[in-house]
Amino acid sequence: MRNTLNNLWYDYKSEFFFGLVLLVLLFASTFLSRLIPEDFFDNFLNPALSLAFAVLCFFGAALCLRHLENNRIRKVWAIILLLWGFWELVMVALFKTAYNPFRVSNELMESTPMLLACVFAWLLFIYPSISMRPGKFNWGRGALFLLPVVVLGVINYVLSVDLRLLIALYPIWLMYVGFRKVHRYRQWCEENFSTFDNIDAQWIVRYIMMIMLAALVFYYLCVSDDPARAFTQQWYLMFVLGYTTDQVLHRPDPWERLRSTAVEEEKDEPDPANAAYRATLDAWIEKEKPYLNPDFQLSDLRQVLPINRTYLSRFINSAYGCSFYQWVNDLRIEEAKRLMREQPEHKVQDVAERCGFSSRRVFYQIFTRETGQTPSEWLSAKSNPLLR
Repeated sequence: MRNTLNNLWYDYKSEFFFGLVLLVLLFASTFLSRLIPEDFFDNFLNPALSLAFAVLCFFGAALCLRHLENNRIRKVWAIILLLWGFWELVMVALFKTAYNPFRVSNELMESTPMLLACVFAWLLFIYPSISMRPGKFNWGRGALFLLPVVVLGVINYVLSVDLRLLIALYPIWLMYVGFRKVHRYRQWCEENFSTFDNIDAQWIVRYIMMIMLAALVFYYLCVSDDPARAFTQQWYLMFVLGYTTDQVLHRPDPWERLRSTAVEEEKDEPDPANAAYRATLDAWIEKEKPYLNPDFQLSDLRQVLPINRTYLSRFINSAYGCSFYQWVNDLRIEEAKRLMREQPEHKVQDVAERCGFSSRRVFYQIFTRETGQTPSEWLSAKSNPLLR
């Protein structure tokens, strides 16, 4: 039981605690918003939050542009922050007028602010789109995802049809598209990298989780009769944009890592069943053990097989019946088993580091998934003949 709890802890503690903290803060914010006097919120807090939001956006955009370094993801994120910042300044300018589309009232949200919220949902959707396919993204293609909002807006105002229910479904559709993109992106990562820790695969999942919570806040804003309900939305979106800006600035770009290691590639596709290629690769793997390097990636195989990276991926899938990620981690697990049998006094952390795993948590996760046991359970079974 204890080992099972330890495994659960190391498998999920990062995402679990991140999501838990967000939920606690959201509930605390919702509770506190009910204590805010309506006049104080309308006349002071709401415009102050919008102004702080604008300052945060402009500051984040300046950081991204200052450290652009030919990074297209930072450039697009800076544009998103600038657009959002200018809108918040408009909100500050309009908060005393009757034209403020987000003026808080004790009624259900009207179509105009819902449509504007969908535009911001679209802006948040752009970041994972370009992160997962930076070479394929362009603003024209991205604008196609905004087309449903335009159509709903035209029908709503020209034909005077109440489409608030359909408008509310738009963020759900965006999240569905995002999760489909994540699935394909994870497959691409598994074909090129041996660990997800230093690339964007896990971060994209966390980002979409934040957007899901933002959608819940949006729906709360739509149906709540609490005049201070916008307080929860404002501070939470500030957190999302600030946290994402930090990640954009500091997380390595996996596409850039591949480009930096690229060399001249063959034009002809090799035979995936080429026995000589496999023999050469197996001999190199056994002698050099490159998988013990946590940063080992598919392009490193070109030291012994100088062929196109796409063909390399196909070769690994054909020769070993799995992705590059799975193949490398199988090698690491076998090395960990050997090390634990020969030197059982080693701590799990030491075994994880010596076998190429980026952390103890990742080692626990992969070892348990592959063997059905935690490392300590597996070692106990190997040490006790009755359990074999």
